[in-house]
Amino acid sequence: MSATPTIEQAYEVCRMVTKTHAKTFYAASHFISPSKRDACYAVYAFCRYVDDLIDVAMERGELSREDAVALVEHWRSDVAALYDSAAQRDSTDPAYRDREDVLRAWEHTLQQYHIPRNLPNELIEGVLMDTTITRFATFDHLKEYCYKVASVVGLMTSEIFGYSSQDALPRAVDLGIAMQLTNIIRDVKEDADRGRIYLSQEDMQRFGVREEDVLQHRMTPELRSLLIEYVRRADEFYTSADKGIALLHPDSMLTVLLMSRNYQKILRVVENMNYDVFSRRASTSMLAKLFAVPSAFVESRRIRRRSQA
Repeated sequence: MSATPTIEQAYEVCRMVTKTHAKTFYAASHFISPSKRDACYAVYAFCRYVDDLIDVAMERGELSREDAVALVEHWRSDVAALYDSAAQRDSTDPAYRDREDVLRAWEHTLQQYHIPRNLPNELIEGVLMDTTITRFATFDHLKEYCYKVASVVGLMTSEIFGYSSQDALPRAVDLGIAMQLTNIIRDVKEDADRGRIYLSQEDMQRFGVREEDVLQHRMTPELRSLLIEYVRRADEFYTSADKGIALLHPDSMLTVLLMSRNYQKILRVVENMNYDVFSRRASTSMLAKLFAVPSAFVESRRIRRRSQA
């Protein structure tokens, strides 16, 4: 067995995972303190590791669904052990070395910040939904999924960012839903290629969208109308989430604002594509993310002054 990683090594692994897979947050993370930044990297790496067990390993055929679920459950046990201050993990597990750095950083983060233990469990429940669910009957059902795979991340990082009122937490939930809806809109084509449709069946029926059109990448007027509606809903959640930014610790406002604004820009790219999400993947460049910094800085200062008035 390899030596237990130092905390510096563990956080460096988490930083690289975040840099590779969460580019919008990584760009925004440089405006918070190093300790908060490292803790957020640990959260993102934790989320990515669990998600990869399902999405990447299964799609590559490296694991069966049963094996992937078993590994996720093993991961759940490891995290529970950290909360119970009994971190006796099975080092004979062949996947042990792959996750030891993330667990080490997660353990250190839990010593510094109070992250309720139900949150990582809810994230795991959300990820496991992808092993059995490829359609969502209603938008409320879809929102539950968005909460578990995205809002929970916002709730965990809120404990790291710091906030002045519990009222910040429902707004963190809204931001998570907004961002996950943005992912769903952007990734209609990629999800269809995997046999998944995250637009609710209820909404598809209401707008007259046929499954075969989505699965075969046909941009119909009905699908465009539905995507227009989903963009509108996502924008509403972003607007609601904005009300929580003033409740965050001052040194965290800019990071969250940047993350929100840069992610919301993906919706504007979709609009500029006339909602044809099959033509290309809507994204923003790192340069565009950097150009967002001055205006977000001014906006965060304005929010801070209003909150202090």
